[in-house]
Amino acid sequence: MDDAARAREAAHEALADVEPAQLRGTLEKRILDAAVTPGVLALVTARAVDPDVDLDEVVDRAAGVQLIYEGLRLTRALAHDEPWVTAPTRESDIDADMDVLTADVLVSRGFSLLACTEAAGAAVEVVRAFGRDQTLRDREGIDSAAATALDRNLEVDALELAVVAGTTAVGGDPPEELLTYARELAADYDREFPPPGRALPEATADRIADISDRAVSATDR
Repeated sequence: MDDAARAREAAHEALADVEPAQLRGTLEKRILDAAVTPGVLALVTARAVDPDVDLDEVVDRAAGVQLIYEGLRLTRALAHDEPWVTAPTRESDIDADMDVLTADVLVSRGFSLLACTEAAGAAVEVVRAFGRDQTLRDREGIDSAAATALDRNLEVDALELAVVAGTTAVGGDPPEELLTYARELAADYDREFPPPGRALPEATADRIADISDRAVSATDR
C-alpha cells in the first residue's frame, strides 16, 4: 500500500463510527476527493528519519494531520463563499449547515488522534493561527495580496504539523531546518495541494533524511 492510500484509509477508519450514516457518507466522500499531501508528508517524514519505523504506528498521526487540514480548508471555503448570503434557499441552507458540521467533525476527529501525542500542542497552534489569520482577513481595507497570503498560511501550517507529527513519532523533535523545508514545500501550492494521486516531490524523503542526519550529527559533536 502506498502512502497516499495508507493515509486515506486511516482517515476513513477514524470516521467509521460517526452517526448518522448520512453525515458519515459526507465525511467519507470529502476524504475520498481530498488531496492527502499533509497525511503523506507525516508518513514520509517518519520513514525518512527512521527507515525501520513501523508505519502502522504512525498512520493515526497522519490521519489526524489530514483531518485537521481538511476541516480547516472547508471552513475557509465557507467563510469566503458565505453560502447563507448568496441567493439562499432552504436546500442551500441545509447543504451549508451540513458543510459546517462536516468541518467541525473533521477537525475534532483530527484532534482526537493527536491529543495524546507530542504533536498535540502543534495541532492546537494550527487551529489558533487559522482563526487569527481569518479574523485579520475579514478586516476592512485589507488588499487581495494580503488576504491571499493569510489564506496560504493554512497550507504552510499543515505541512509544518505533518513534519512535527512524523518526527515525534520516532522519538525526536524536528530541527528548524526541517520546518523551513516544510514551509518551502507549501510555497509551491496556491491554497490547495495537488489532486488525489499526486502528493510530494520524489526527492522529499531524501531531503528530509539528509536534514535529519545533519541535525543528529551536529548534536553528537
